[in-house]
Amino acid sequence: MDTSLNALQDHLNASVLGAGTATYEIIAALLAGGHALIEGPPGVGKTTLAKTLAGSISGTFKRVQFTPDLLPSDLVGYSLFRQDKNAFEFIEGPVFTNLLLADEINRTSPRIQSALLECMNEGQVTVDGITRPLPSVFQVVATRNNRHRAGTFPLPAPQLDRFLISIEMSLPDSETRSGILKYHATKSPADATPATISLERVASWQDAVKRLPVSDAIFHYVIRLCDAIRHHGELDATISNRGALALMQASRAVAFLEEHEAVYPDDVKRAFIPAVLHRIERGESEFENDSSTRRRAAVRLLLEELLEAVPIE
Repeated sequence: MDTSLNALQDHLNASVLGAGTATYEIIAALLAGGHALIEGPPGVGKTTLAKTLAGSISGTFKRVQFTPDLLPSDLVGYSLFRQDKNAFEFIEGPVFTNLLLADEINRTSPRIQSALLECMNEGQVTVDGITRPLPSVFQVVATRNNRHRAGTFPLPAPQLDRFLISIEMSLPDSETRSGILKYHATKSPADATPATISLERVASWQDAVKRLPVSDAIFHYVIRLCDAIRHHGELDATISNRGALALMQASRAVAFLEEHEAVYPDDVKRAFIPAVLHRIERGESEFENDSSTRRRAAVRLLLEELLEAVPIE
């Protein structure tokens, strides 16, 4: 594996202790050129993980705190009439960046959340009939608290479908939490300034992921997994073509991280739950409701059982 990619993983793991799985998955999303939704209770490091990733890359980073009074123009930009030039000038919004942190994305209405749809799906912004491209390396990392959700709005299904993967973070064990206290008590400013990775390097990784060979057997395996969800009596969900493509992209990124020369069934299995779990939510009721929390755990268990049942062939 590229030494700088190893260094990135090590830096994220050292900065957000106890989040090894989340670190792996957010790097996989970056390599696949996809967007990531980080979910978990407050204070477990969701925002820190995204900010640390952004600080490790030489590109630009913008953060938007989603609130109920946010406007679409606050995200994508707006046209301002300049009297001195007697013409309109476009003022770029925070989406014109390499990594956008959409913090607590469910704190604003679905109308505002949907302002990100074109950005995430097409890599462009259309304002006043004029389409403007976003940077070639562009990733949205959104956070969503799944506790204390009074005053929040559900994410629309089309919005969820634009996220390549969802990443779940939870409170680590007691020993790890003690290590977190020690880390913050003893770290120096130098610890927070790692060598940054160039955008060119990130783009080269993404190109390498796209070129990774995939056999027909793997294509068929991905579709069988998606069909198994559609026909499962307890899941009552359908994985769209976009969802199947996301699973394929995530599997390629996992294969790249594992230094495989092609995509193997184990890579698909590793990518499966992060790539589909957020696509089969039903109604996204408040997670502070015990029955909803139990249902999410049950859905994860059903997906794990499904992975074991679907043949690779």
